[in-house]
Amino acid sequence: MKIMQNKRLSRSQFGRRVAGGLAVATVLLAGAGTAMAQCENPKALTFAMVPTEETIAELQLYKPVTDRMAKLTGKKIEFFMPTSYASVVEGLLSKFVDVAVLGPYTYVIANSKDPSVEVFATYAKRKGHLQEEGPGYRAALISKIGTKFTDIKSLKGATIGLTDPGSTSGNLMPRIVFSKVVGMDIDKYFGKVAYTGSHELSSVAVYKGKVDAAFVATHRFDNAVNKGEMKLSDVKILWQSAPIPQDPFVYRNTLCDDIKKNIRETFLGLTKKGDAKKFLDNVKSDKFVPMSSSDYDIIRDLKKAKDARKKKKG
Repeated sequence: MKIMQNKRLSRSQFGRRVAGGLAVATVLLAGAGTAMAQCENPKALTFAMVPTEETIAELQLYKPVTDRMAKLTGKKIEFFMPTSYASVVEGLLSKFVDVAVLGPYTYVIANSKDPSVEVFATYAKRKGHLQEEGPGYRAALISKIGTKFTDIKSLKGATIGLTDPGSTSGNLMPRIVFSKVVGMDIDKYFGKVAYTGSHELSSVAVYKGKVDAAFVATHRFDNAVNKGEMKLSDVKILWQSAPIPQDPFVYRNTLCDDIKKNIRETFLGLTKKGDAKKFLDNVKSDKFVPMSSSDYDIIRDLKKAKDARKKKKG
């Protein structure tokens, strides 16, 4: 497994990663002229993800997965870890990245730009401190126990932590769903809104008093607890969203069918044995489950609402 961590690549470099030549053949079918793109059969597959506390801490725990993918597909696997959701999407759209882990909102954006970015699986999380069991999670608004911020009303004019503009639970949910709870845009309700960079950093920022409260993903909050940076009893849960589908694992569906089948099997066939168990333990899951694009329609509805509000303001 070759690891490319935080590597900056130009668009031209992305473009040169043309899988299998990406030849487009014009084929005449039954006398009718029809353009048909050949499936892609690259010599190597690039697997990308946004760094999280789970992956940065023990990157080598992904080795059983990439080794399994290499064995099943017969391809060399290259690991690409940029620093943002947008970089992973750019890699997929530029055909530099073949397989990736995205956030739900980021997936919907990528899929709308290019339908060839297709979800095939996600993990079924174990029950954690705040995280519930299953292939879903929630956005949670947390404040520190012992402060004056004991309910939503007390947060008016406060400093609030969000995570990343491309985050579902750390940006989209607060701006679209929570804004309905308070009856106005969160930028007007709160005194200051700051992006921390990650759910774990938001959680710790609340504990250390750097922000008054923050919107975090339940499973990412658990990461901070598991690292000993804080306890569940240190925070008060002021609000939670409806369940959100977990992070989608995607590939470009222009890859040849046998490659896609073996990529799916790489994850869906993982068992709690040997090194694979270490990986599943690392992501706090017991297994992967199949997912389809329609499973993320709830996110599409939120995106439509966000776009409509933006257009109205414009």
